[in-house]
Amino acid sequence: MVTKQMTIFKALSSKTRMEMLKLLMKTDYHVSGMAKALGISVPVAAKHVKILEAAELVNRKTFGKTHVLSANKAKLYEALETFSEDYEIEVREGTSILDALKDVAGVGIKRIGDKEFIASIDDEEGFYIYEVNGKSPDMPINEYTMEHGGEIEIKRLVPVLKKRVRVTVSESKKT
Repeated sequence: MVTKQMTIFKALSSKTRMEMLKLLMKTDYHVSGMAKALGISVPVAAKHVKILEAAELVNRKTFGKTHVLSANKAKLYEALETFSEDYEIEVREGTSILDALKDVAGVGIKRIGDKEFIASIDDEEGFYIYEVNGKSPDMPINEYTMEHGGEIEIKRLVPVLKKRVRVTVSESKKT
């Protein structure tokens, strides 16, 4: 039985399809424009697009005879959730989420002044937010206390897209 995850990862197994997704993460394309950008034929590009569409990684909008493709970012993020880990812990009523997370392997807590916050997960430093039962609380993590059982989800705020900016500095002209 082929699962949705298997379909997604099979679609991501091609260098050409990965390059297509990189382009589509930046802007929308016609199949012919994408083929030209990648230096491949339109029929080859169309074949790869069908695989990406079957995996729901690409959306297609039709305007008359024009077909415009865009990346389905939500599906890409969903695929990455495959690698998240689940833990179960037991705490006393009134324990702050931050204190509860100190017992979870791989969660790095950092103190700056009198504030503590999640600074890393499995040595991956970054900015993290938390949700409780699917909702973002409006208070700091060290102040939110657990009164009932629930699910805490920690999310790293890292854009999937990276921007590389190469800067050249020219000598300033003396006036």
